[in-house]
Amino acid sequence: MSDAEDRPLTIADVAVAPDEALLECRNVTLAVPGRRLCKGLSFAVRCGECWVLVGPNGAGKSTLLAALAGLREPAVGAVLLGGRPIRSWGARERARKIGLLPQDSFDAFPDTALEIVLSGRHPHTPRWCRESAQDVALAQAALAAVGMTHAAARNVQTLSGGERRRVALALLLAQDPDLMLLDEPTNHLDVAHEVRALDLLGERVRDARHAVVMALHDLALATRHATHAVLFGVDQVVAGPASELLTAPLLSALFGQPLVAIAHPRGTVFVPN
Repeated sequence: MSDAEDRPLTIADVAVAPDEALLECRNVTLAVPGRRLCKGLSFAVRCGECWVLVGPNGAGKSTLLAALAGLREPAVGAVLLGGRPIRSWGARERARKIGLLPQDSFDAFPDTALEIVLSGRHPHTPRWCRESAQDVALAQAALAAVGMTHAAARNVQTLSGGERRRVALALLLAQDPDLMLLDEPTNHLDVAHEVRALDLLGERVRDARHAVVMALHDLALATRHATHAVLFGVDQVVAGPASELLTAPLLSALFGQPLVAIAHPRGTVFVPN
């Protein structure tokens, strides 16, 4: 495939001006040993937008999230946070702007759920100071938002996978960054908590002060919330408006599985044909 054919669609010049963007992915190429995941990927994220990363297992969604969080250097191109290279930000100031929820959490110590969520307030707490009463109140409110108030004093190592996932989401809510990056936020959750978790993120986006970028396998939930999408294909990664990319023909080709679109008031549902 030629470079022209390999170049993905971009929306950086159409959807948002660079000086308005929270985060820019500018001409980024990502690679792992023996394999290129994407080439020349460009898009910009601004407040009030919800981006979903969609594609088969191993396509590169988690790698892109790591690059957007400043944890991985692109092979080519740059990631800009607030118009500056993301790695030029200090750790604390970056954590006030951007937060990451990884696919899974590892609990090395027997902290309580409240202590875990309070750690999300550390970027906002002066050095060598304990959390304030307001920090504690914000952490408790975050636990309440995910339905985990009852577990505030519980050792997180005793919680189920779904309960621990909700605590991790509460940590991100307490951190309250401008941009939330989430890798499969519905991992381990039952259907009711899946819907509630994404509704919480949707509320953050609709307040026009926050933005979300998340990798998501549930296409019904993706169409319910997404304003924009990045499709990770075998030969090409494409970014653009969700209404143009989350369609049965494109998703069928992406996953190698024929899908049928069923219209629903809360978003299109895709079912295997």
